[in-house]
Amino acid sequence: MLNTYFRVIVGTMVLLSVVLTVYVNPNWMWFTVFIGVNLIQSAFTKWCLLETILVKLGVKKEGVGCSVK
Repeated sequence: MLNTYFRVIVGTMVLLSVVLTVYVNPNWMWFTVFIGVNLIQSAFTKWCLLETILVKLGVKKEGVGCSVK
């Protein structure tokens, strides 16, 4: 379940940042960059802030989030 929530939230944030970049201000692209950098760092550190937040909110950790454990 955690993996599903993670993918939906990250996918939504990426799409939202692209829409904001196109229709509001090009500086919103930095939000997309932040998401990408966070995904890359989680691959190396095996820690993801979104995963930590979702677990604290009570999402069951059946699968893996953005880090393989």
